Amino acid sequence: MARYTGSVCRLCRRENLKLFLKGDRCYSDKCAFDRRGYPPGQHGQRRGRKASDFGVQLREKQKVKRMYSLSEKQFRLTFGRADREKGITGTNLLVLLERRLDNVVYRMGFVNSRAQGRHLVLHNHFIINGKKVNIPSYLIKVGDVVEVKEKSRAVQAISDSMEAVVRRGIPQWLELDKGTMKGTVKAYPVREDLTMPIQEQLIVELYSK
Repeated sequence: MARYTGSVCRLCRRENLKLFLKGDRCYSDKCAFDRRGYPPGQHGQRRGRKASDFGVQLREKQKVKRMYSLSEKQFRLTFGRADREKGITGTNLLVLLERRLDNVVYRMGFVNSRAQGRHLVLHNHFIINGKKVNIPSYLIKVGDVVEVKEKSRAVQAISDSMEAVVRRGIPQWLELDKGTMKGTVKAYPVREDLTMPIQEQLIVELYSK
């Protein structure tokens, strides 16, 4: 599956929002978005055209897709599932994205970014309810216990992230025991738990055309 391999800081600048794609660097004075808060490219500082309704909807979809580090196919499949479930499609979409294992290990503070979470999940550094799971798109359920494998607790990326977890904070729907490197899913997230500036209705409108 093709993946974007360029500078992720360009993605933040393109979406005009800090997406926290580089972990601790995003909190430092080295953050490219803070230093150059305008779109990338030769004419980035001169762009000022008003976007069409389609353009606004597309940018919102691109922003959320990049925030969760998904390909277009993965994002569309997730939207399709959200549309089939009961309830509000836009909210269903965000909840499904939050329930992905690569996002959950990020939210629990085991990793610095979702991309890093996907990498470490693929390399078997986490177990769920005592069983090995190496699928980043695995959807966690209420009551699941996610923990770092004992042999992986000395991994530098994981230990560094655990030291910085206080700054990011843990969402209310999750619970973390730093001493044992275990996290518990207390509930599914609700819309109020998702504080990033996302207008999910624009994505629903885009895919409904």
